[in-house]
Amino acid sequence: MTTSIEVPKKNKRKKNEIWGSDIIASCIRDTGIPYITLNPGASFRGLHDSIVNYLGNVSPKIILCLHEEHAVSIAHGYAKVAERPIGTILHSNVGLMHGSMAIFNAFCDRVPILIFGATGPVDAKKRRPWIDWVHTSQDQASIIRNFIKWDNQPGSTEACIEAIYRSANIAQTSPKGPVYVCFDVSIQEEKVNKKIIKPKYNRFEQLGGQSPSEDDINNARKILLEAKNPCIFFGRVTRGKKDWLNRILLSEYLDATVFTDRKTSASFPTNHPLHLFQPLQFLSSNEIKAIQKSDVILSLDWVDLAGTLSQVWNKNIKPKIINVSLDNFIHNGWSMDHQGFAPSDLRIYSTPDSFISAFLKKIKKKKIYYNKNFSLDSKNKNIFKKGLTLNDIAFNLRKFTNPKKVSFLRLPGGWPFSEWPLTDPLSFFGYDGGGGIGSGPGMSVGSALALRDLYPDRMPISIIGDGDYLMGVNALWSAAHYRIPILIIVANNQSYFNDEMHQDRVAIERGRNRENKWIGQKIIDPEVNLSQIAISQGLKGIGPIKNSIDLKNGVMESIKLLKEGYSIVLDVIIEPRKPLVFNNKK
Repeated sequence: MTTSIEVPKKNKRKKNEIWGSDIIASCIRDTGIPYITLNPGASFRGLHDSIVNYLGNVSPKIILCLHEEHAVSIAHGYAKVAERPIGTILHSNVGLMHGSMAIFNAFCDRVPILIFGATGPVDAKKRRPWIDWVHTSQDQASIIRNFIKWDNQPGSTEACIEAIYRSANIAQTSPKGPVYVCFDVSIQEEKVNKKIIKPKYNRFEQLGGQSPSEDDINNARKILLEAKNPCIFFGRVTRGKKDWLNRILLSEYLDATVFTDRKTSASFPTNHPLHLFQPLQFLSSNEIKAIQKSDVILSLDWVDLAGTLSQVWNKNIKPKIINVSLDNFIHNGWSMDHQGFAPSDLRIYSTPDSFISAFLKKIKKKKIYYNKNFSLDSKNKNIFKKGLTLNDIAFNLRKFTNPKKVSFLRLPGGWPFSEWPLTDPLSFFGYDGGGGIGSGPGMSVGSALALRDLYPDRMPISIIGDGDYLMGVNALWSAAHYRIPILIIVANNQSYFNDEMHQDRVAIERGRNRENKWIGQKIIDPEVNLSQIAISQGLKGIGPIKNSIDLKNGVMESIKLLKEGYSIVLDVIIEPRKPLVFNNKK
């Protein structure tokens, strides 16, 4: 199957007739993005025409989406796999507001997206009555400026060239993130009457090094080689196989206890003897004890280091902390996604994998001890009531797939990592960064598209909740339309269960009836037929699955269809986890 189903017919263009949007489109092509996601809008009709009729809908190719939020989410998911951006076009102010939640997710996730928009005409004399007025904003980028890296609204065709080239460079410079360039309708739709010579893009493409200094490495080496019980927190890192192996070498040399986070992508083999606990979101008592025994913590762009430390110590944090991250350079005063300000005995401004590579060059002798006293945590076991569970889903997937070829695009809380270890950089791609429910379907489609293009031997599987699915389900039409192989398994507990747990927590603290926690949470009466929604959009739909025999047959059929290149939704009714009780009066 192929995405080349929208091939424009050849047209006879008038000789030497070039429009502003043609120059813009050719510059976008220069950046190397293979796709541009969009929901159509009149404000960029000129650019849309140029992509189709001037570029031939190739490099970039349009991915049509049914909502602007899905357009951004698909671009987000693609970049998480490819580690390079694709483009998104959002219509005027209204499309930008539609897409804003997904932009916030990408910003918090430190993922690059080239977002293009349009406004105007800025010249009021050129506006059509009513519609051009309501779709024109002064300083349109201010809607999202607090959660993007950079924005620009160029005032001429020539200025558009520089804005596009600069945006691509900034988006891909760590810490990465979305950028926004807004084009005046008039600039897009004006005929270019003079020769415009574009500079060569490769002169602007170079990102530059983001590596530690010699002093940084020497200071870190002194602290780490003196450590008796170090811990390593692997956070946001690359998908590179060499970098993956370097992380193992570093951990083995230091004999360090390794922690990973399910909010971020696979960073270390979770079945390695040094990885004693499942990828975490909140610390268990055993994890707290292990960290308390450490004398050095090496934090490698860990998400919310201060929050993790606060679960272990109220004050007087004993171990020395080496904090390797560039994240400070993207923080601002509006968004609290920077989390708490963690203490650090050595702060190193570098990408984690550049630091590890430089550090390993200073190591002369390899040592492996693995003398750890904790066994693999199994907190996922026995936390369900009777009925189908995530463990059942994992068991059946393992039966009908080669686990080493499965790439999980998304996984829910409670996933049994102890039963399904992450063994390579493409095993799992983490969460969405900003906790914006509804991102799962779109991001999954984008990640599946990247896997099909870049890693076609991988099997893209996404396991999401029913609330996430229902909020973003129209994103799946794009998967069916562009023939993107993907299996989405909906772990359907027929509830916004995370919020049920919050209601349960409040009821406990206030001494009120916990049995009322389901009100305003349960998605029942009527129950939504999730597989039929998928079928209506052109996907294969199976379910709802309510027993183990049907689950076995459903998974077997889904995997068969996935191997044939289809987009599939498998709806599995599961029992919810037992509510967790947190103590926030620590």
